[in-house]
Amino acid sequence: MKFGLAFASSICIDGPTTIEVCRRAEEAGFESVWGGEHVVRPDNIESAYPYAKDGKIPMTPDTPVPDPLIWLSYAAAVAPTLTLGTCILIVPQRNPLILAKELATLDQLSGGRVELGLGIGWMKEEFDALGISWPRRGARNDEYIEVMRALWAGPHAEFHGEFIDFEKVTCSPRPVNGHIPILVGGDTEAAIRRAVKLADGYFPGEGDTQRLAQLLGRVRTACEQADRDYRTLEVNAMFGSQMADPERGIADLRDLGVGRIMLPAFYFAGPGGLDRLSQFGERFIAKQ
Repeated sequence: MKFGLAFASSICIDGPTTIEVCRRAEEAGFESVWGGEHVVRPDNIESAYPYAKDGKIPMTPDTPVPDPLIWLSYAAAVAPTLTLGTCILIVPQRNPLILAKELATLDQLSGGRVELGLGIGWMKEEFDALGISWPRRGARNDEYIEVMRALWAGPHAEFHGEFIDFEKVTCSPRPVNGHIPILVGGDTEAAIRRAVKLADGYFPGEGDTQRLAQLLGRVRTACEQADRDYRTLEVNAMFGSQMADPERGIADLRDLGVGRIMLPAFYFAGPGGLDRLSQFGERFIAKQ
């Protein structure tokens, strides 16, 4: 079982704190650190946040959300053993050629430690502020993945799609291992289909064990329908209600076949937070 520190970038946006959080995470047995993304937070948000009952995102105007790729670039140097991931990068908001270059550069600098967790976004107001079309963002996301994989595969890449069209070009450097693992986030049927079709891993937002079990049953069914081996899709599960009894929660998620437990770094924010992180590692991760 692997343990990731999710949204770590939001509790340590300055250099010294980032160094300390990454050092503590490594010592505690975490395998990875993850940065989330919102480019901007509009003052007026009518879009419903999908992971809260009231539809409100637990985020204030002062909540720090640093750019995940820049933050991970810093973390790469101070945490030489940790996998570096995004949870979740909103791919339809980015130019895929530039993003392919950024990810490959970070992967080279870190020795092949990058994983791209992506989503298509839920906040229309953010897309509007960025001047990016909201309709068909799912189709745009899927095409952007194809574009990036084509650029990573080798020189003289050519692509002709609905949203992106270019003659032969070369994007260098390319990822250390020729590709970057992709995780698809989301709990919808569309997200499940996208994960089964395109991804190396799946990262639902569901934090309740029983509901997660039902959700993964739908993923298994989708894999069967797509003639894909479910075991090839690594499941990353958010550690939510399981914090009430971590030992039991870890065992339950292992029984569900979860490959990586994602602990929100917010649990370890504030006074004494890093000590709680270290204690979690000693009490629970070290026993695995």
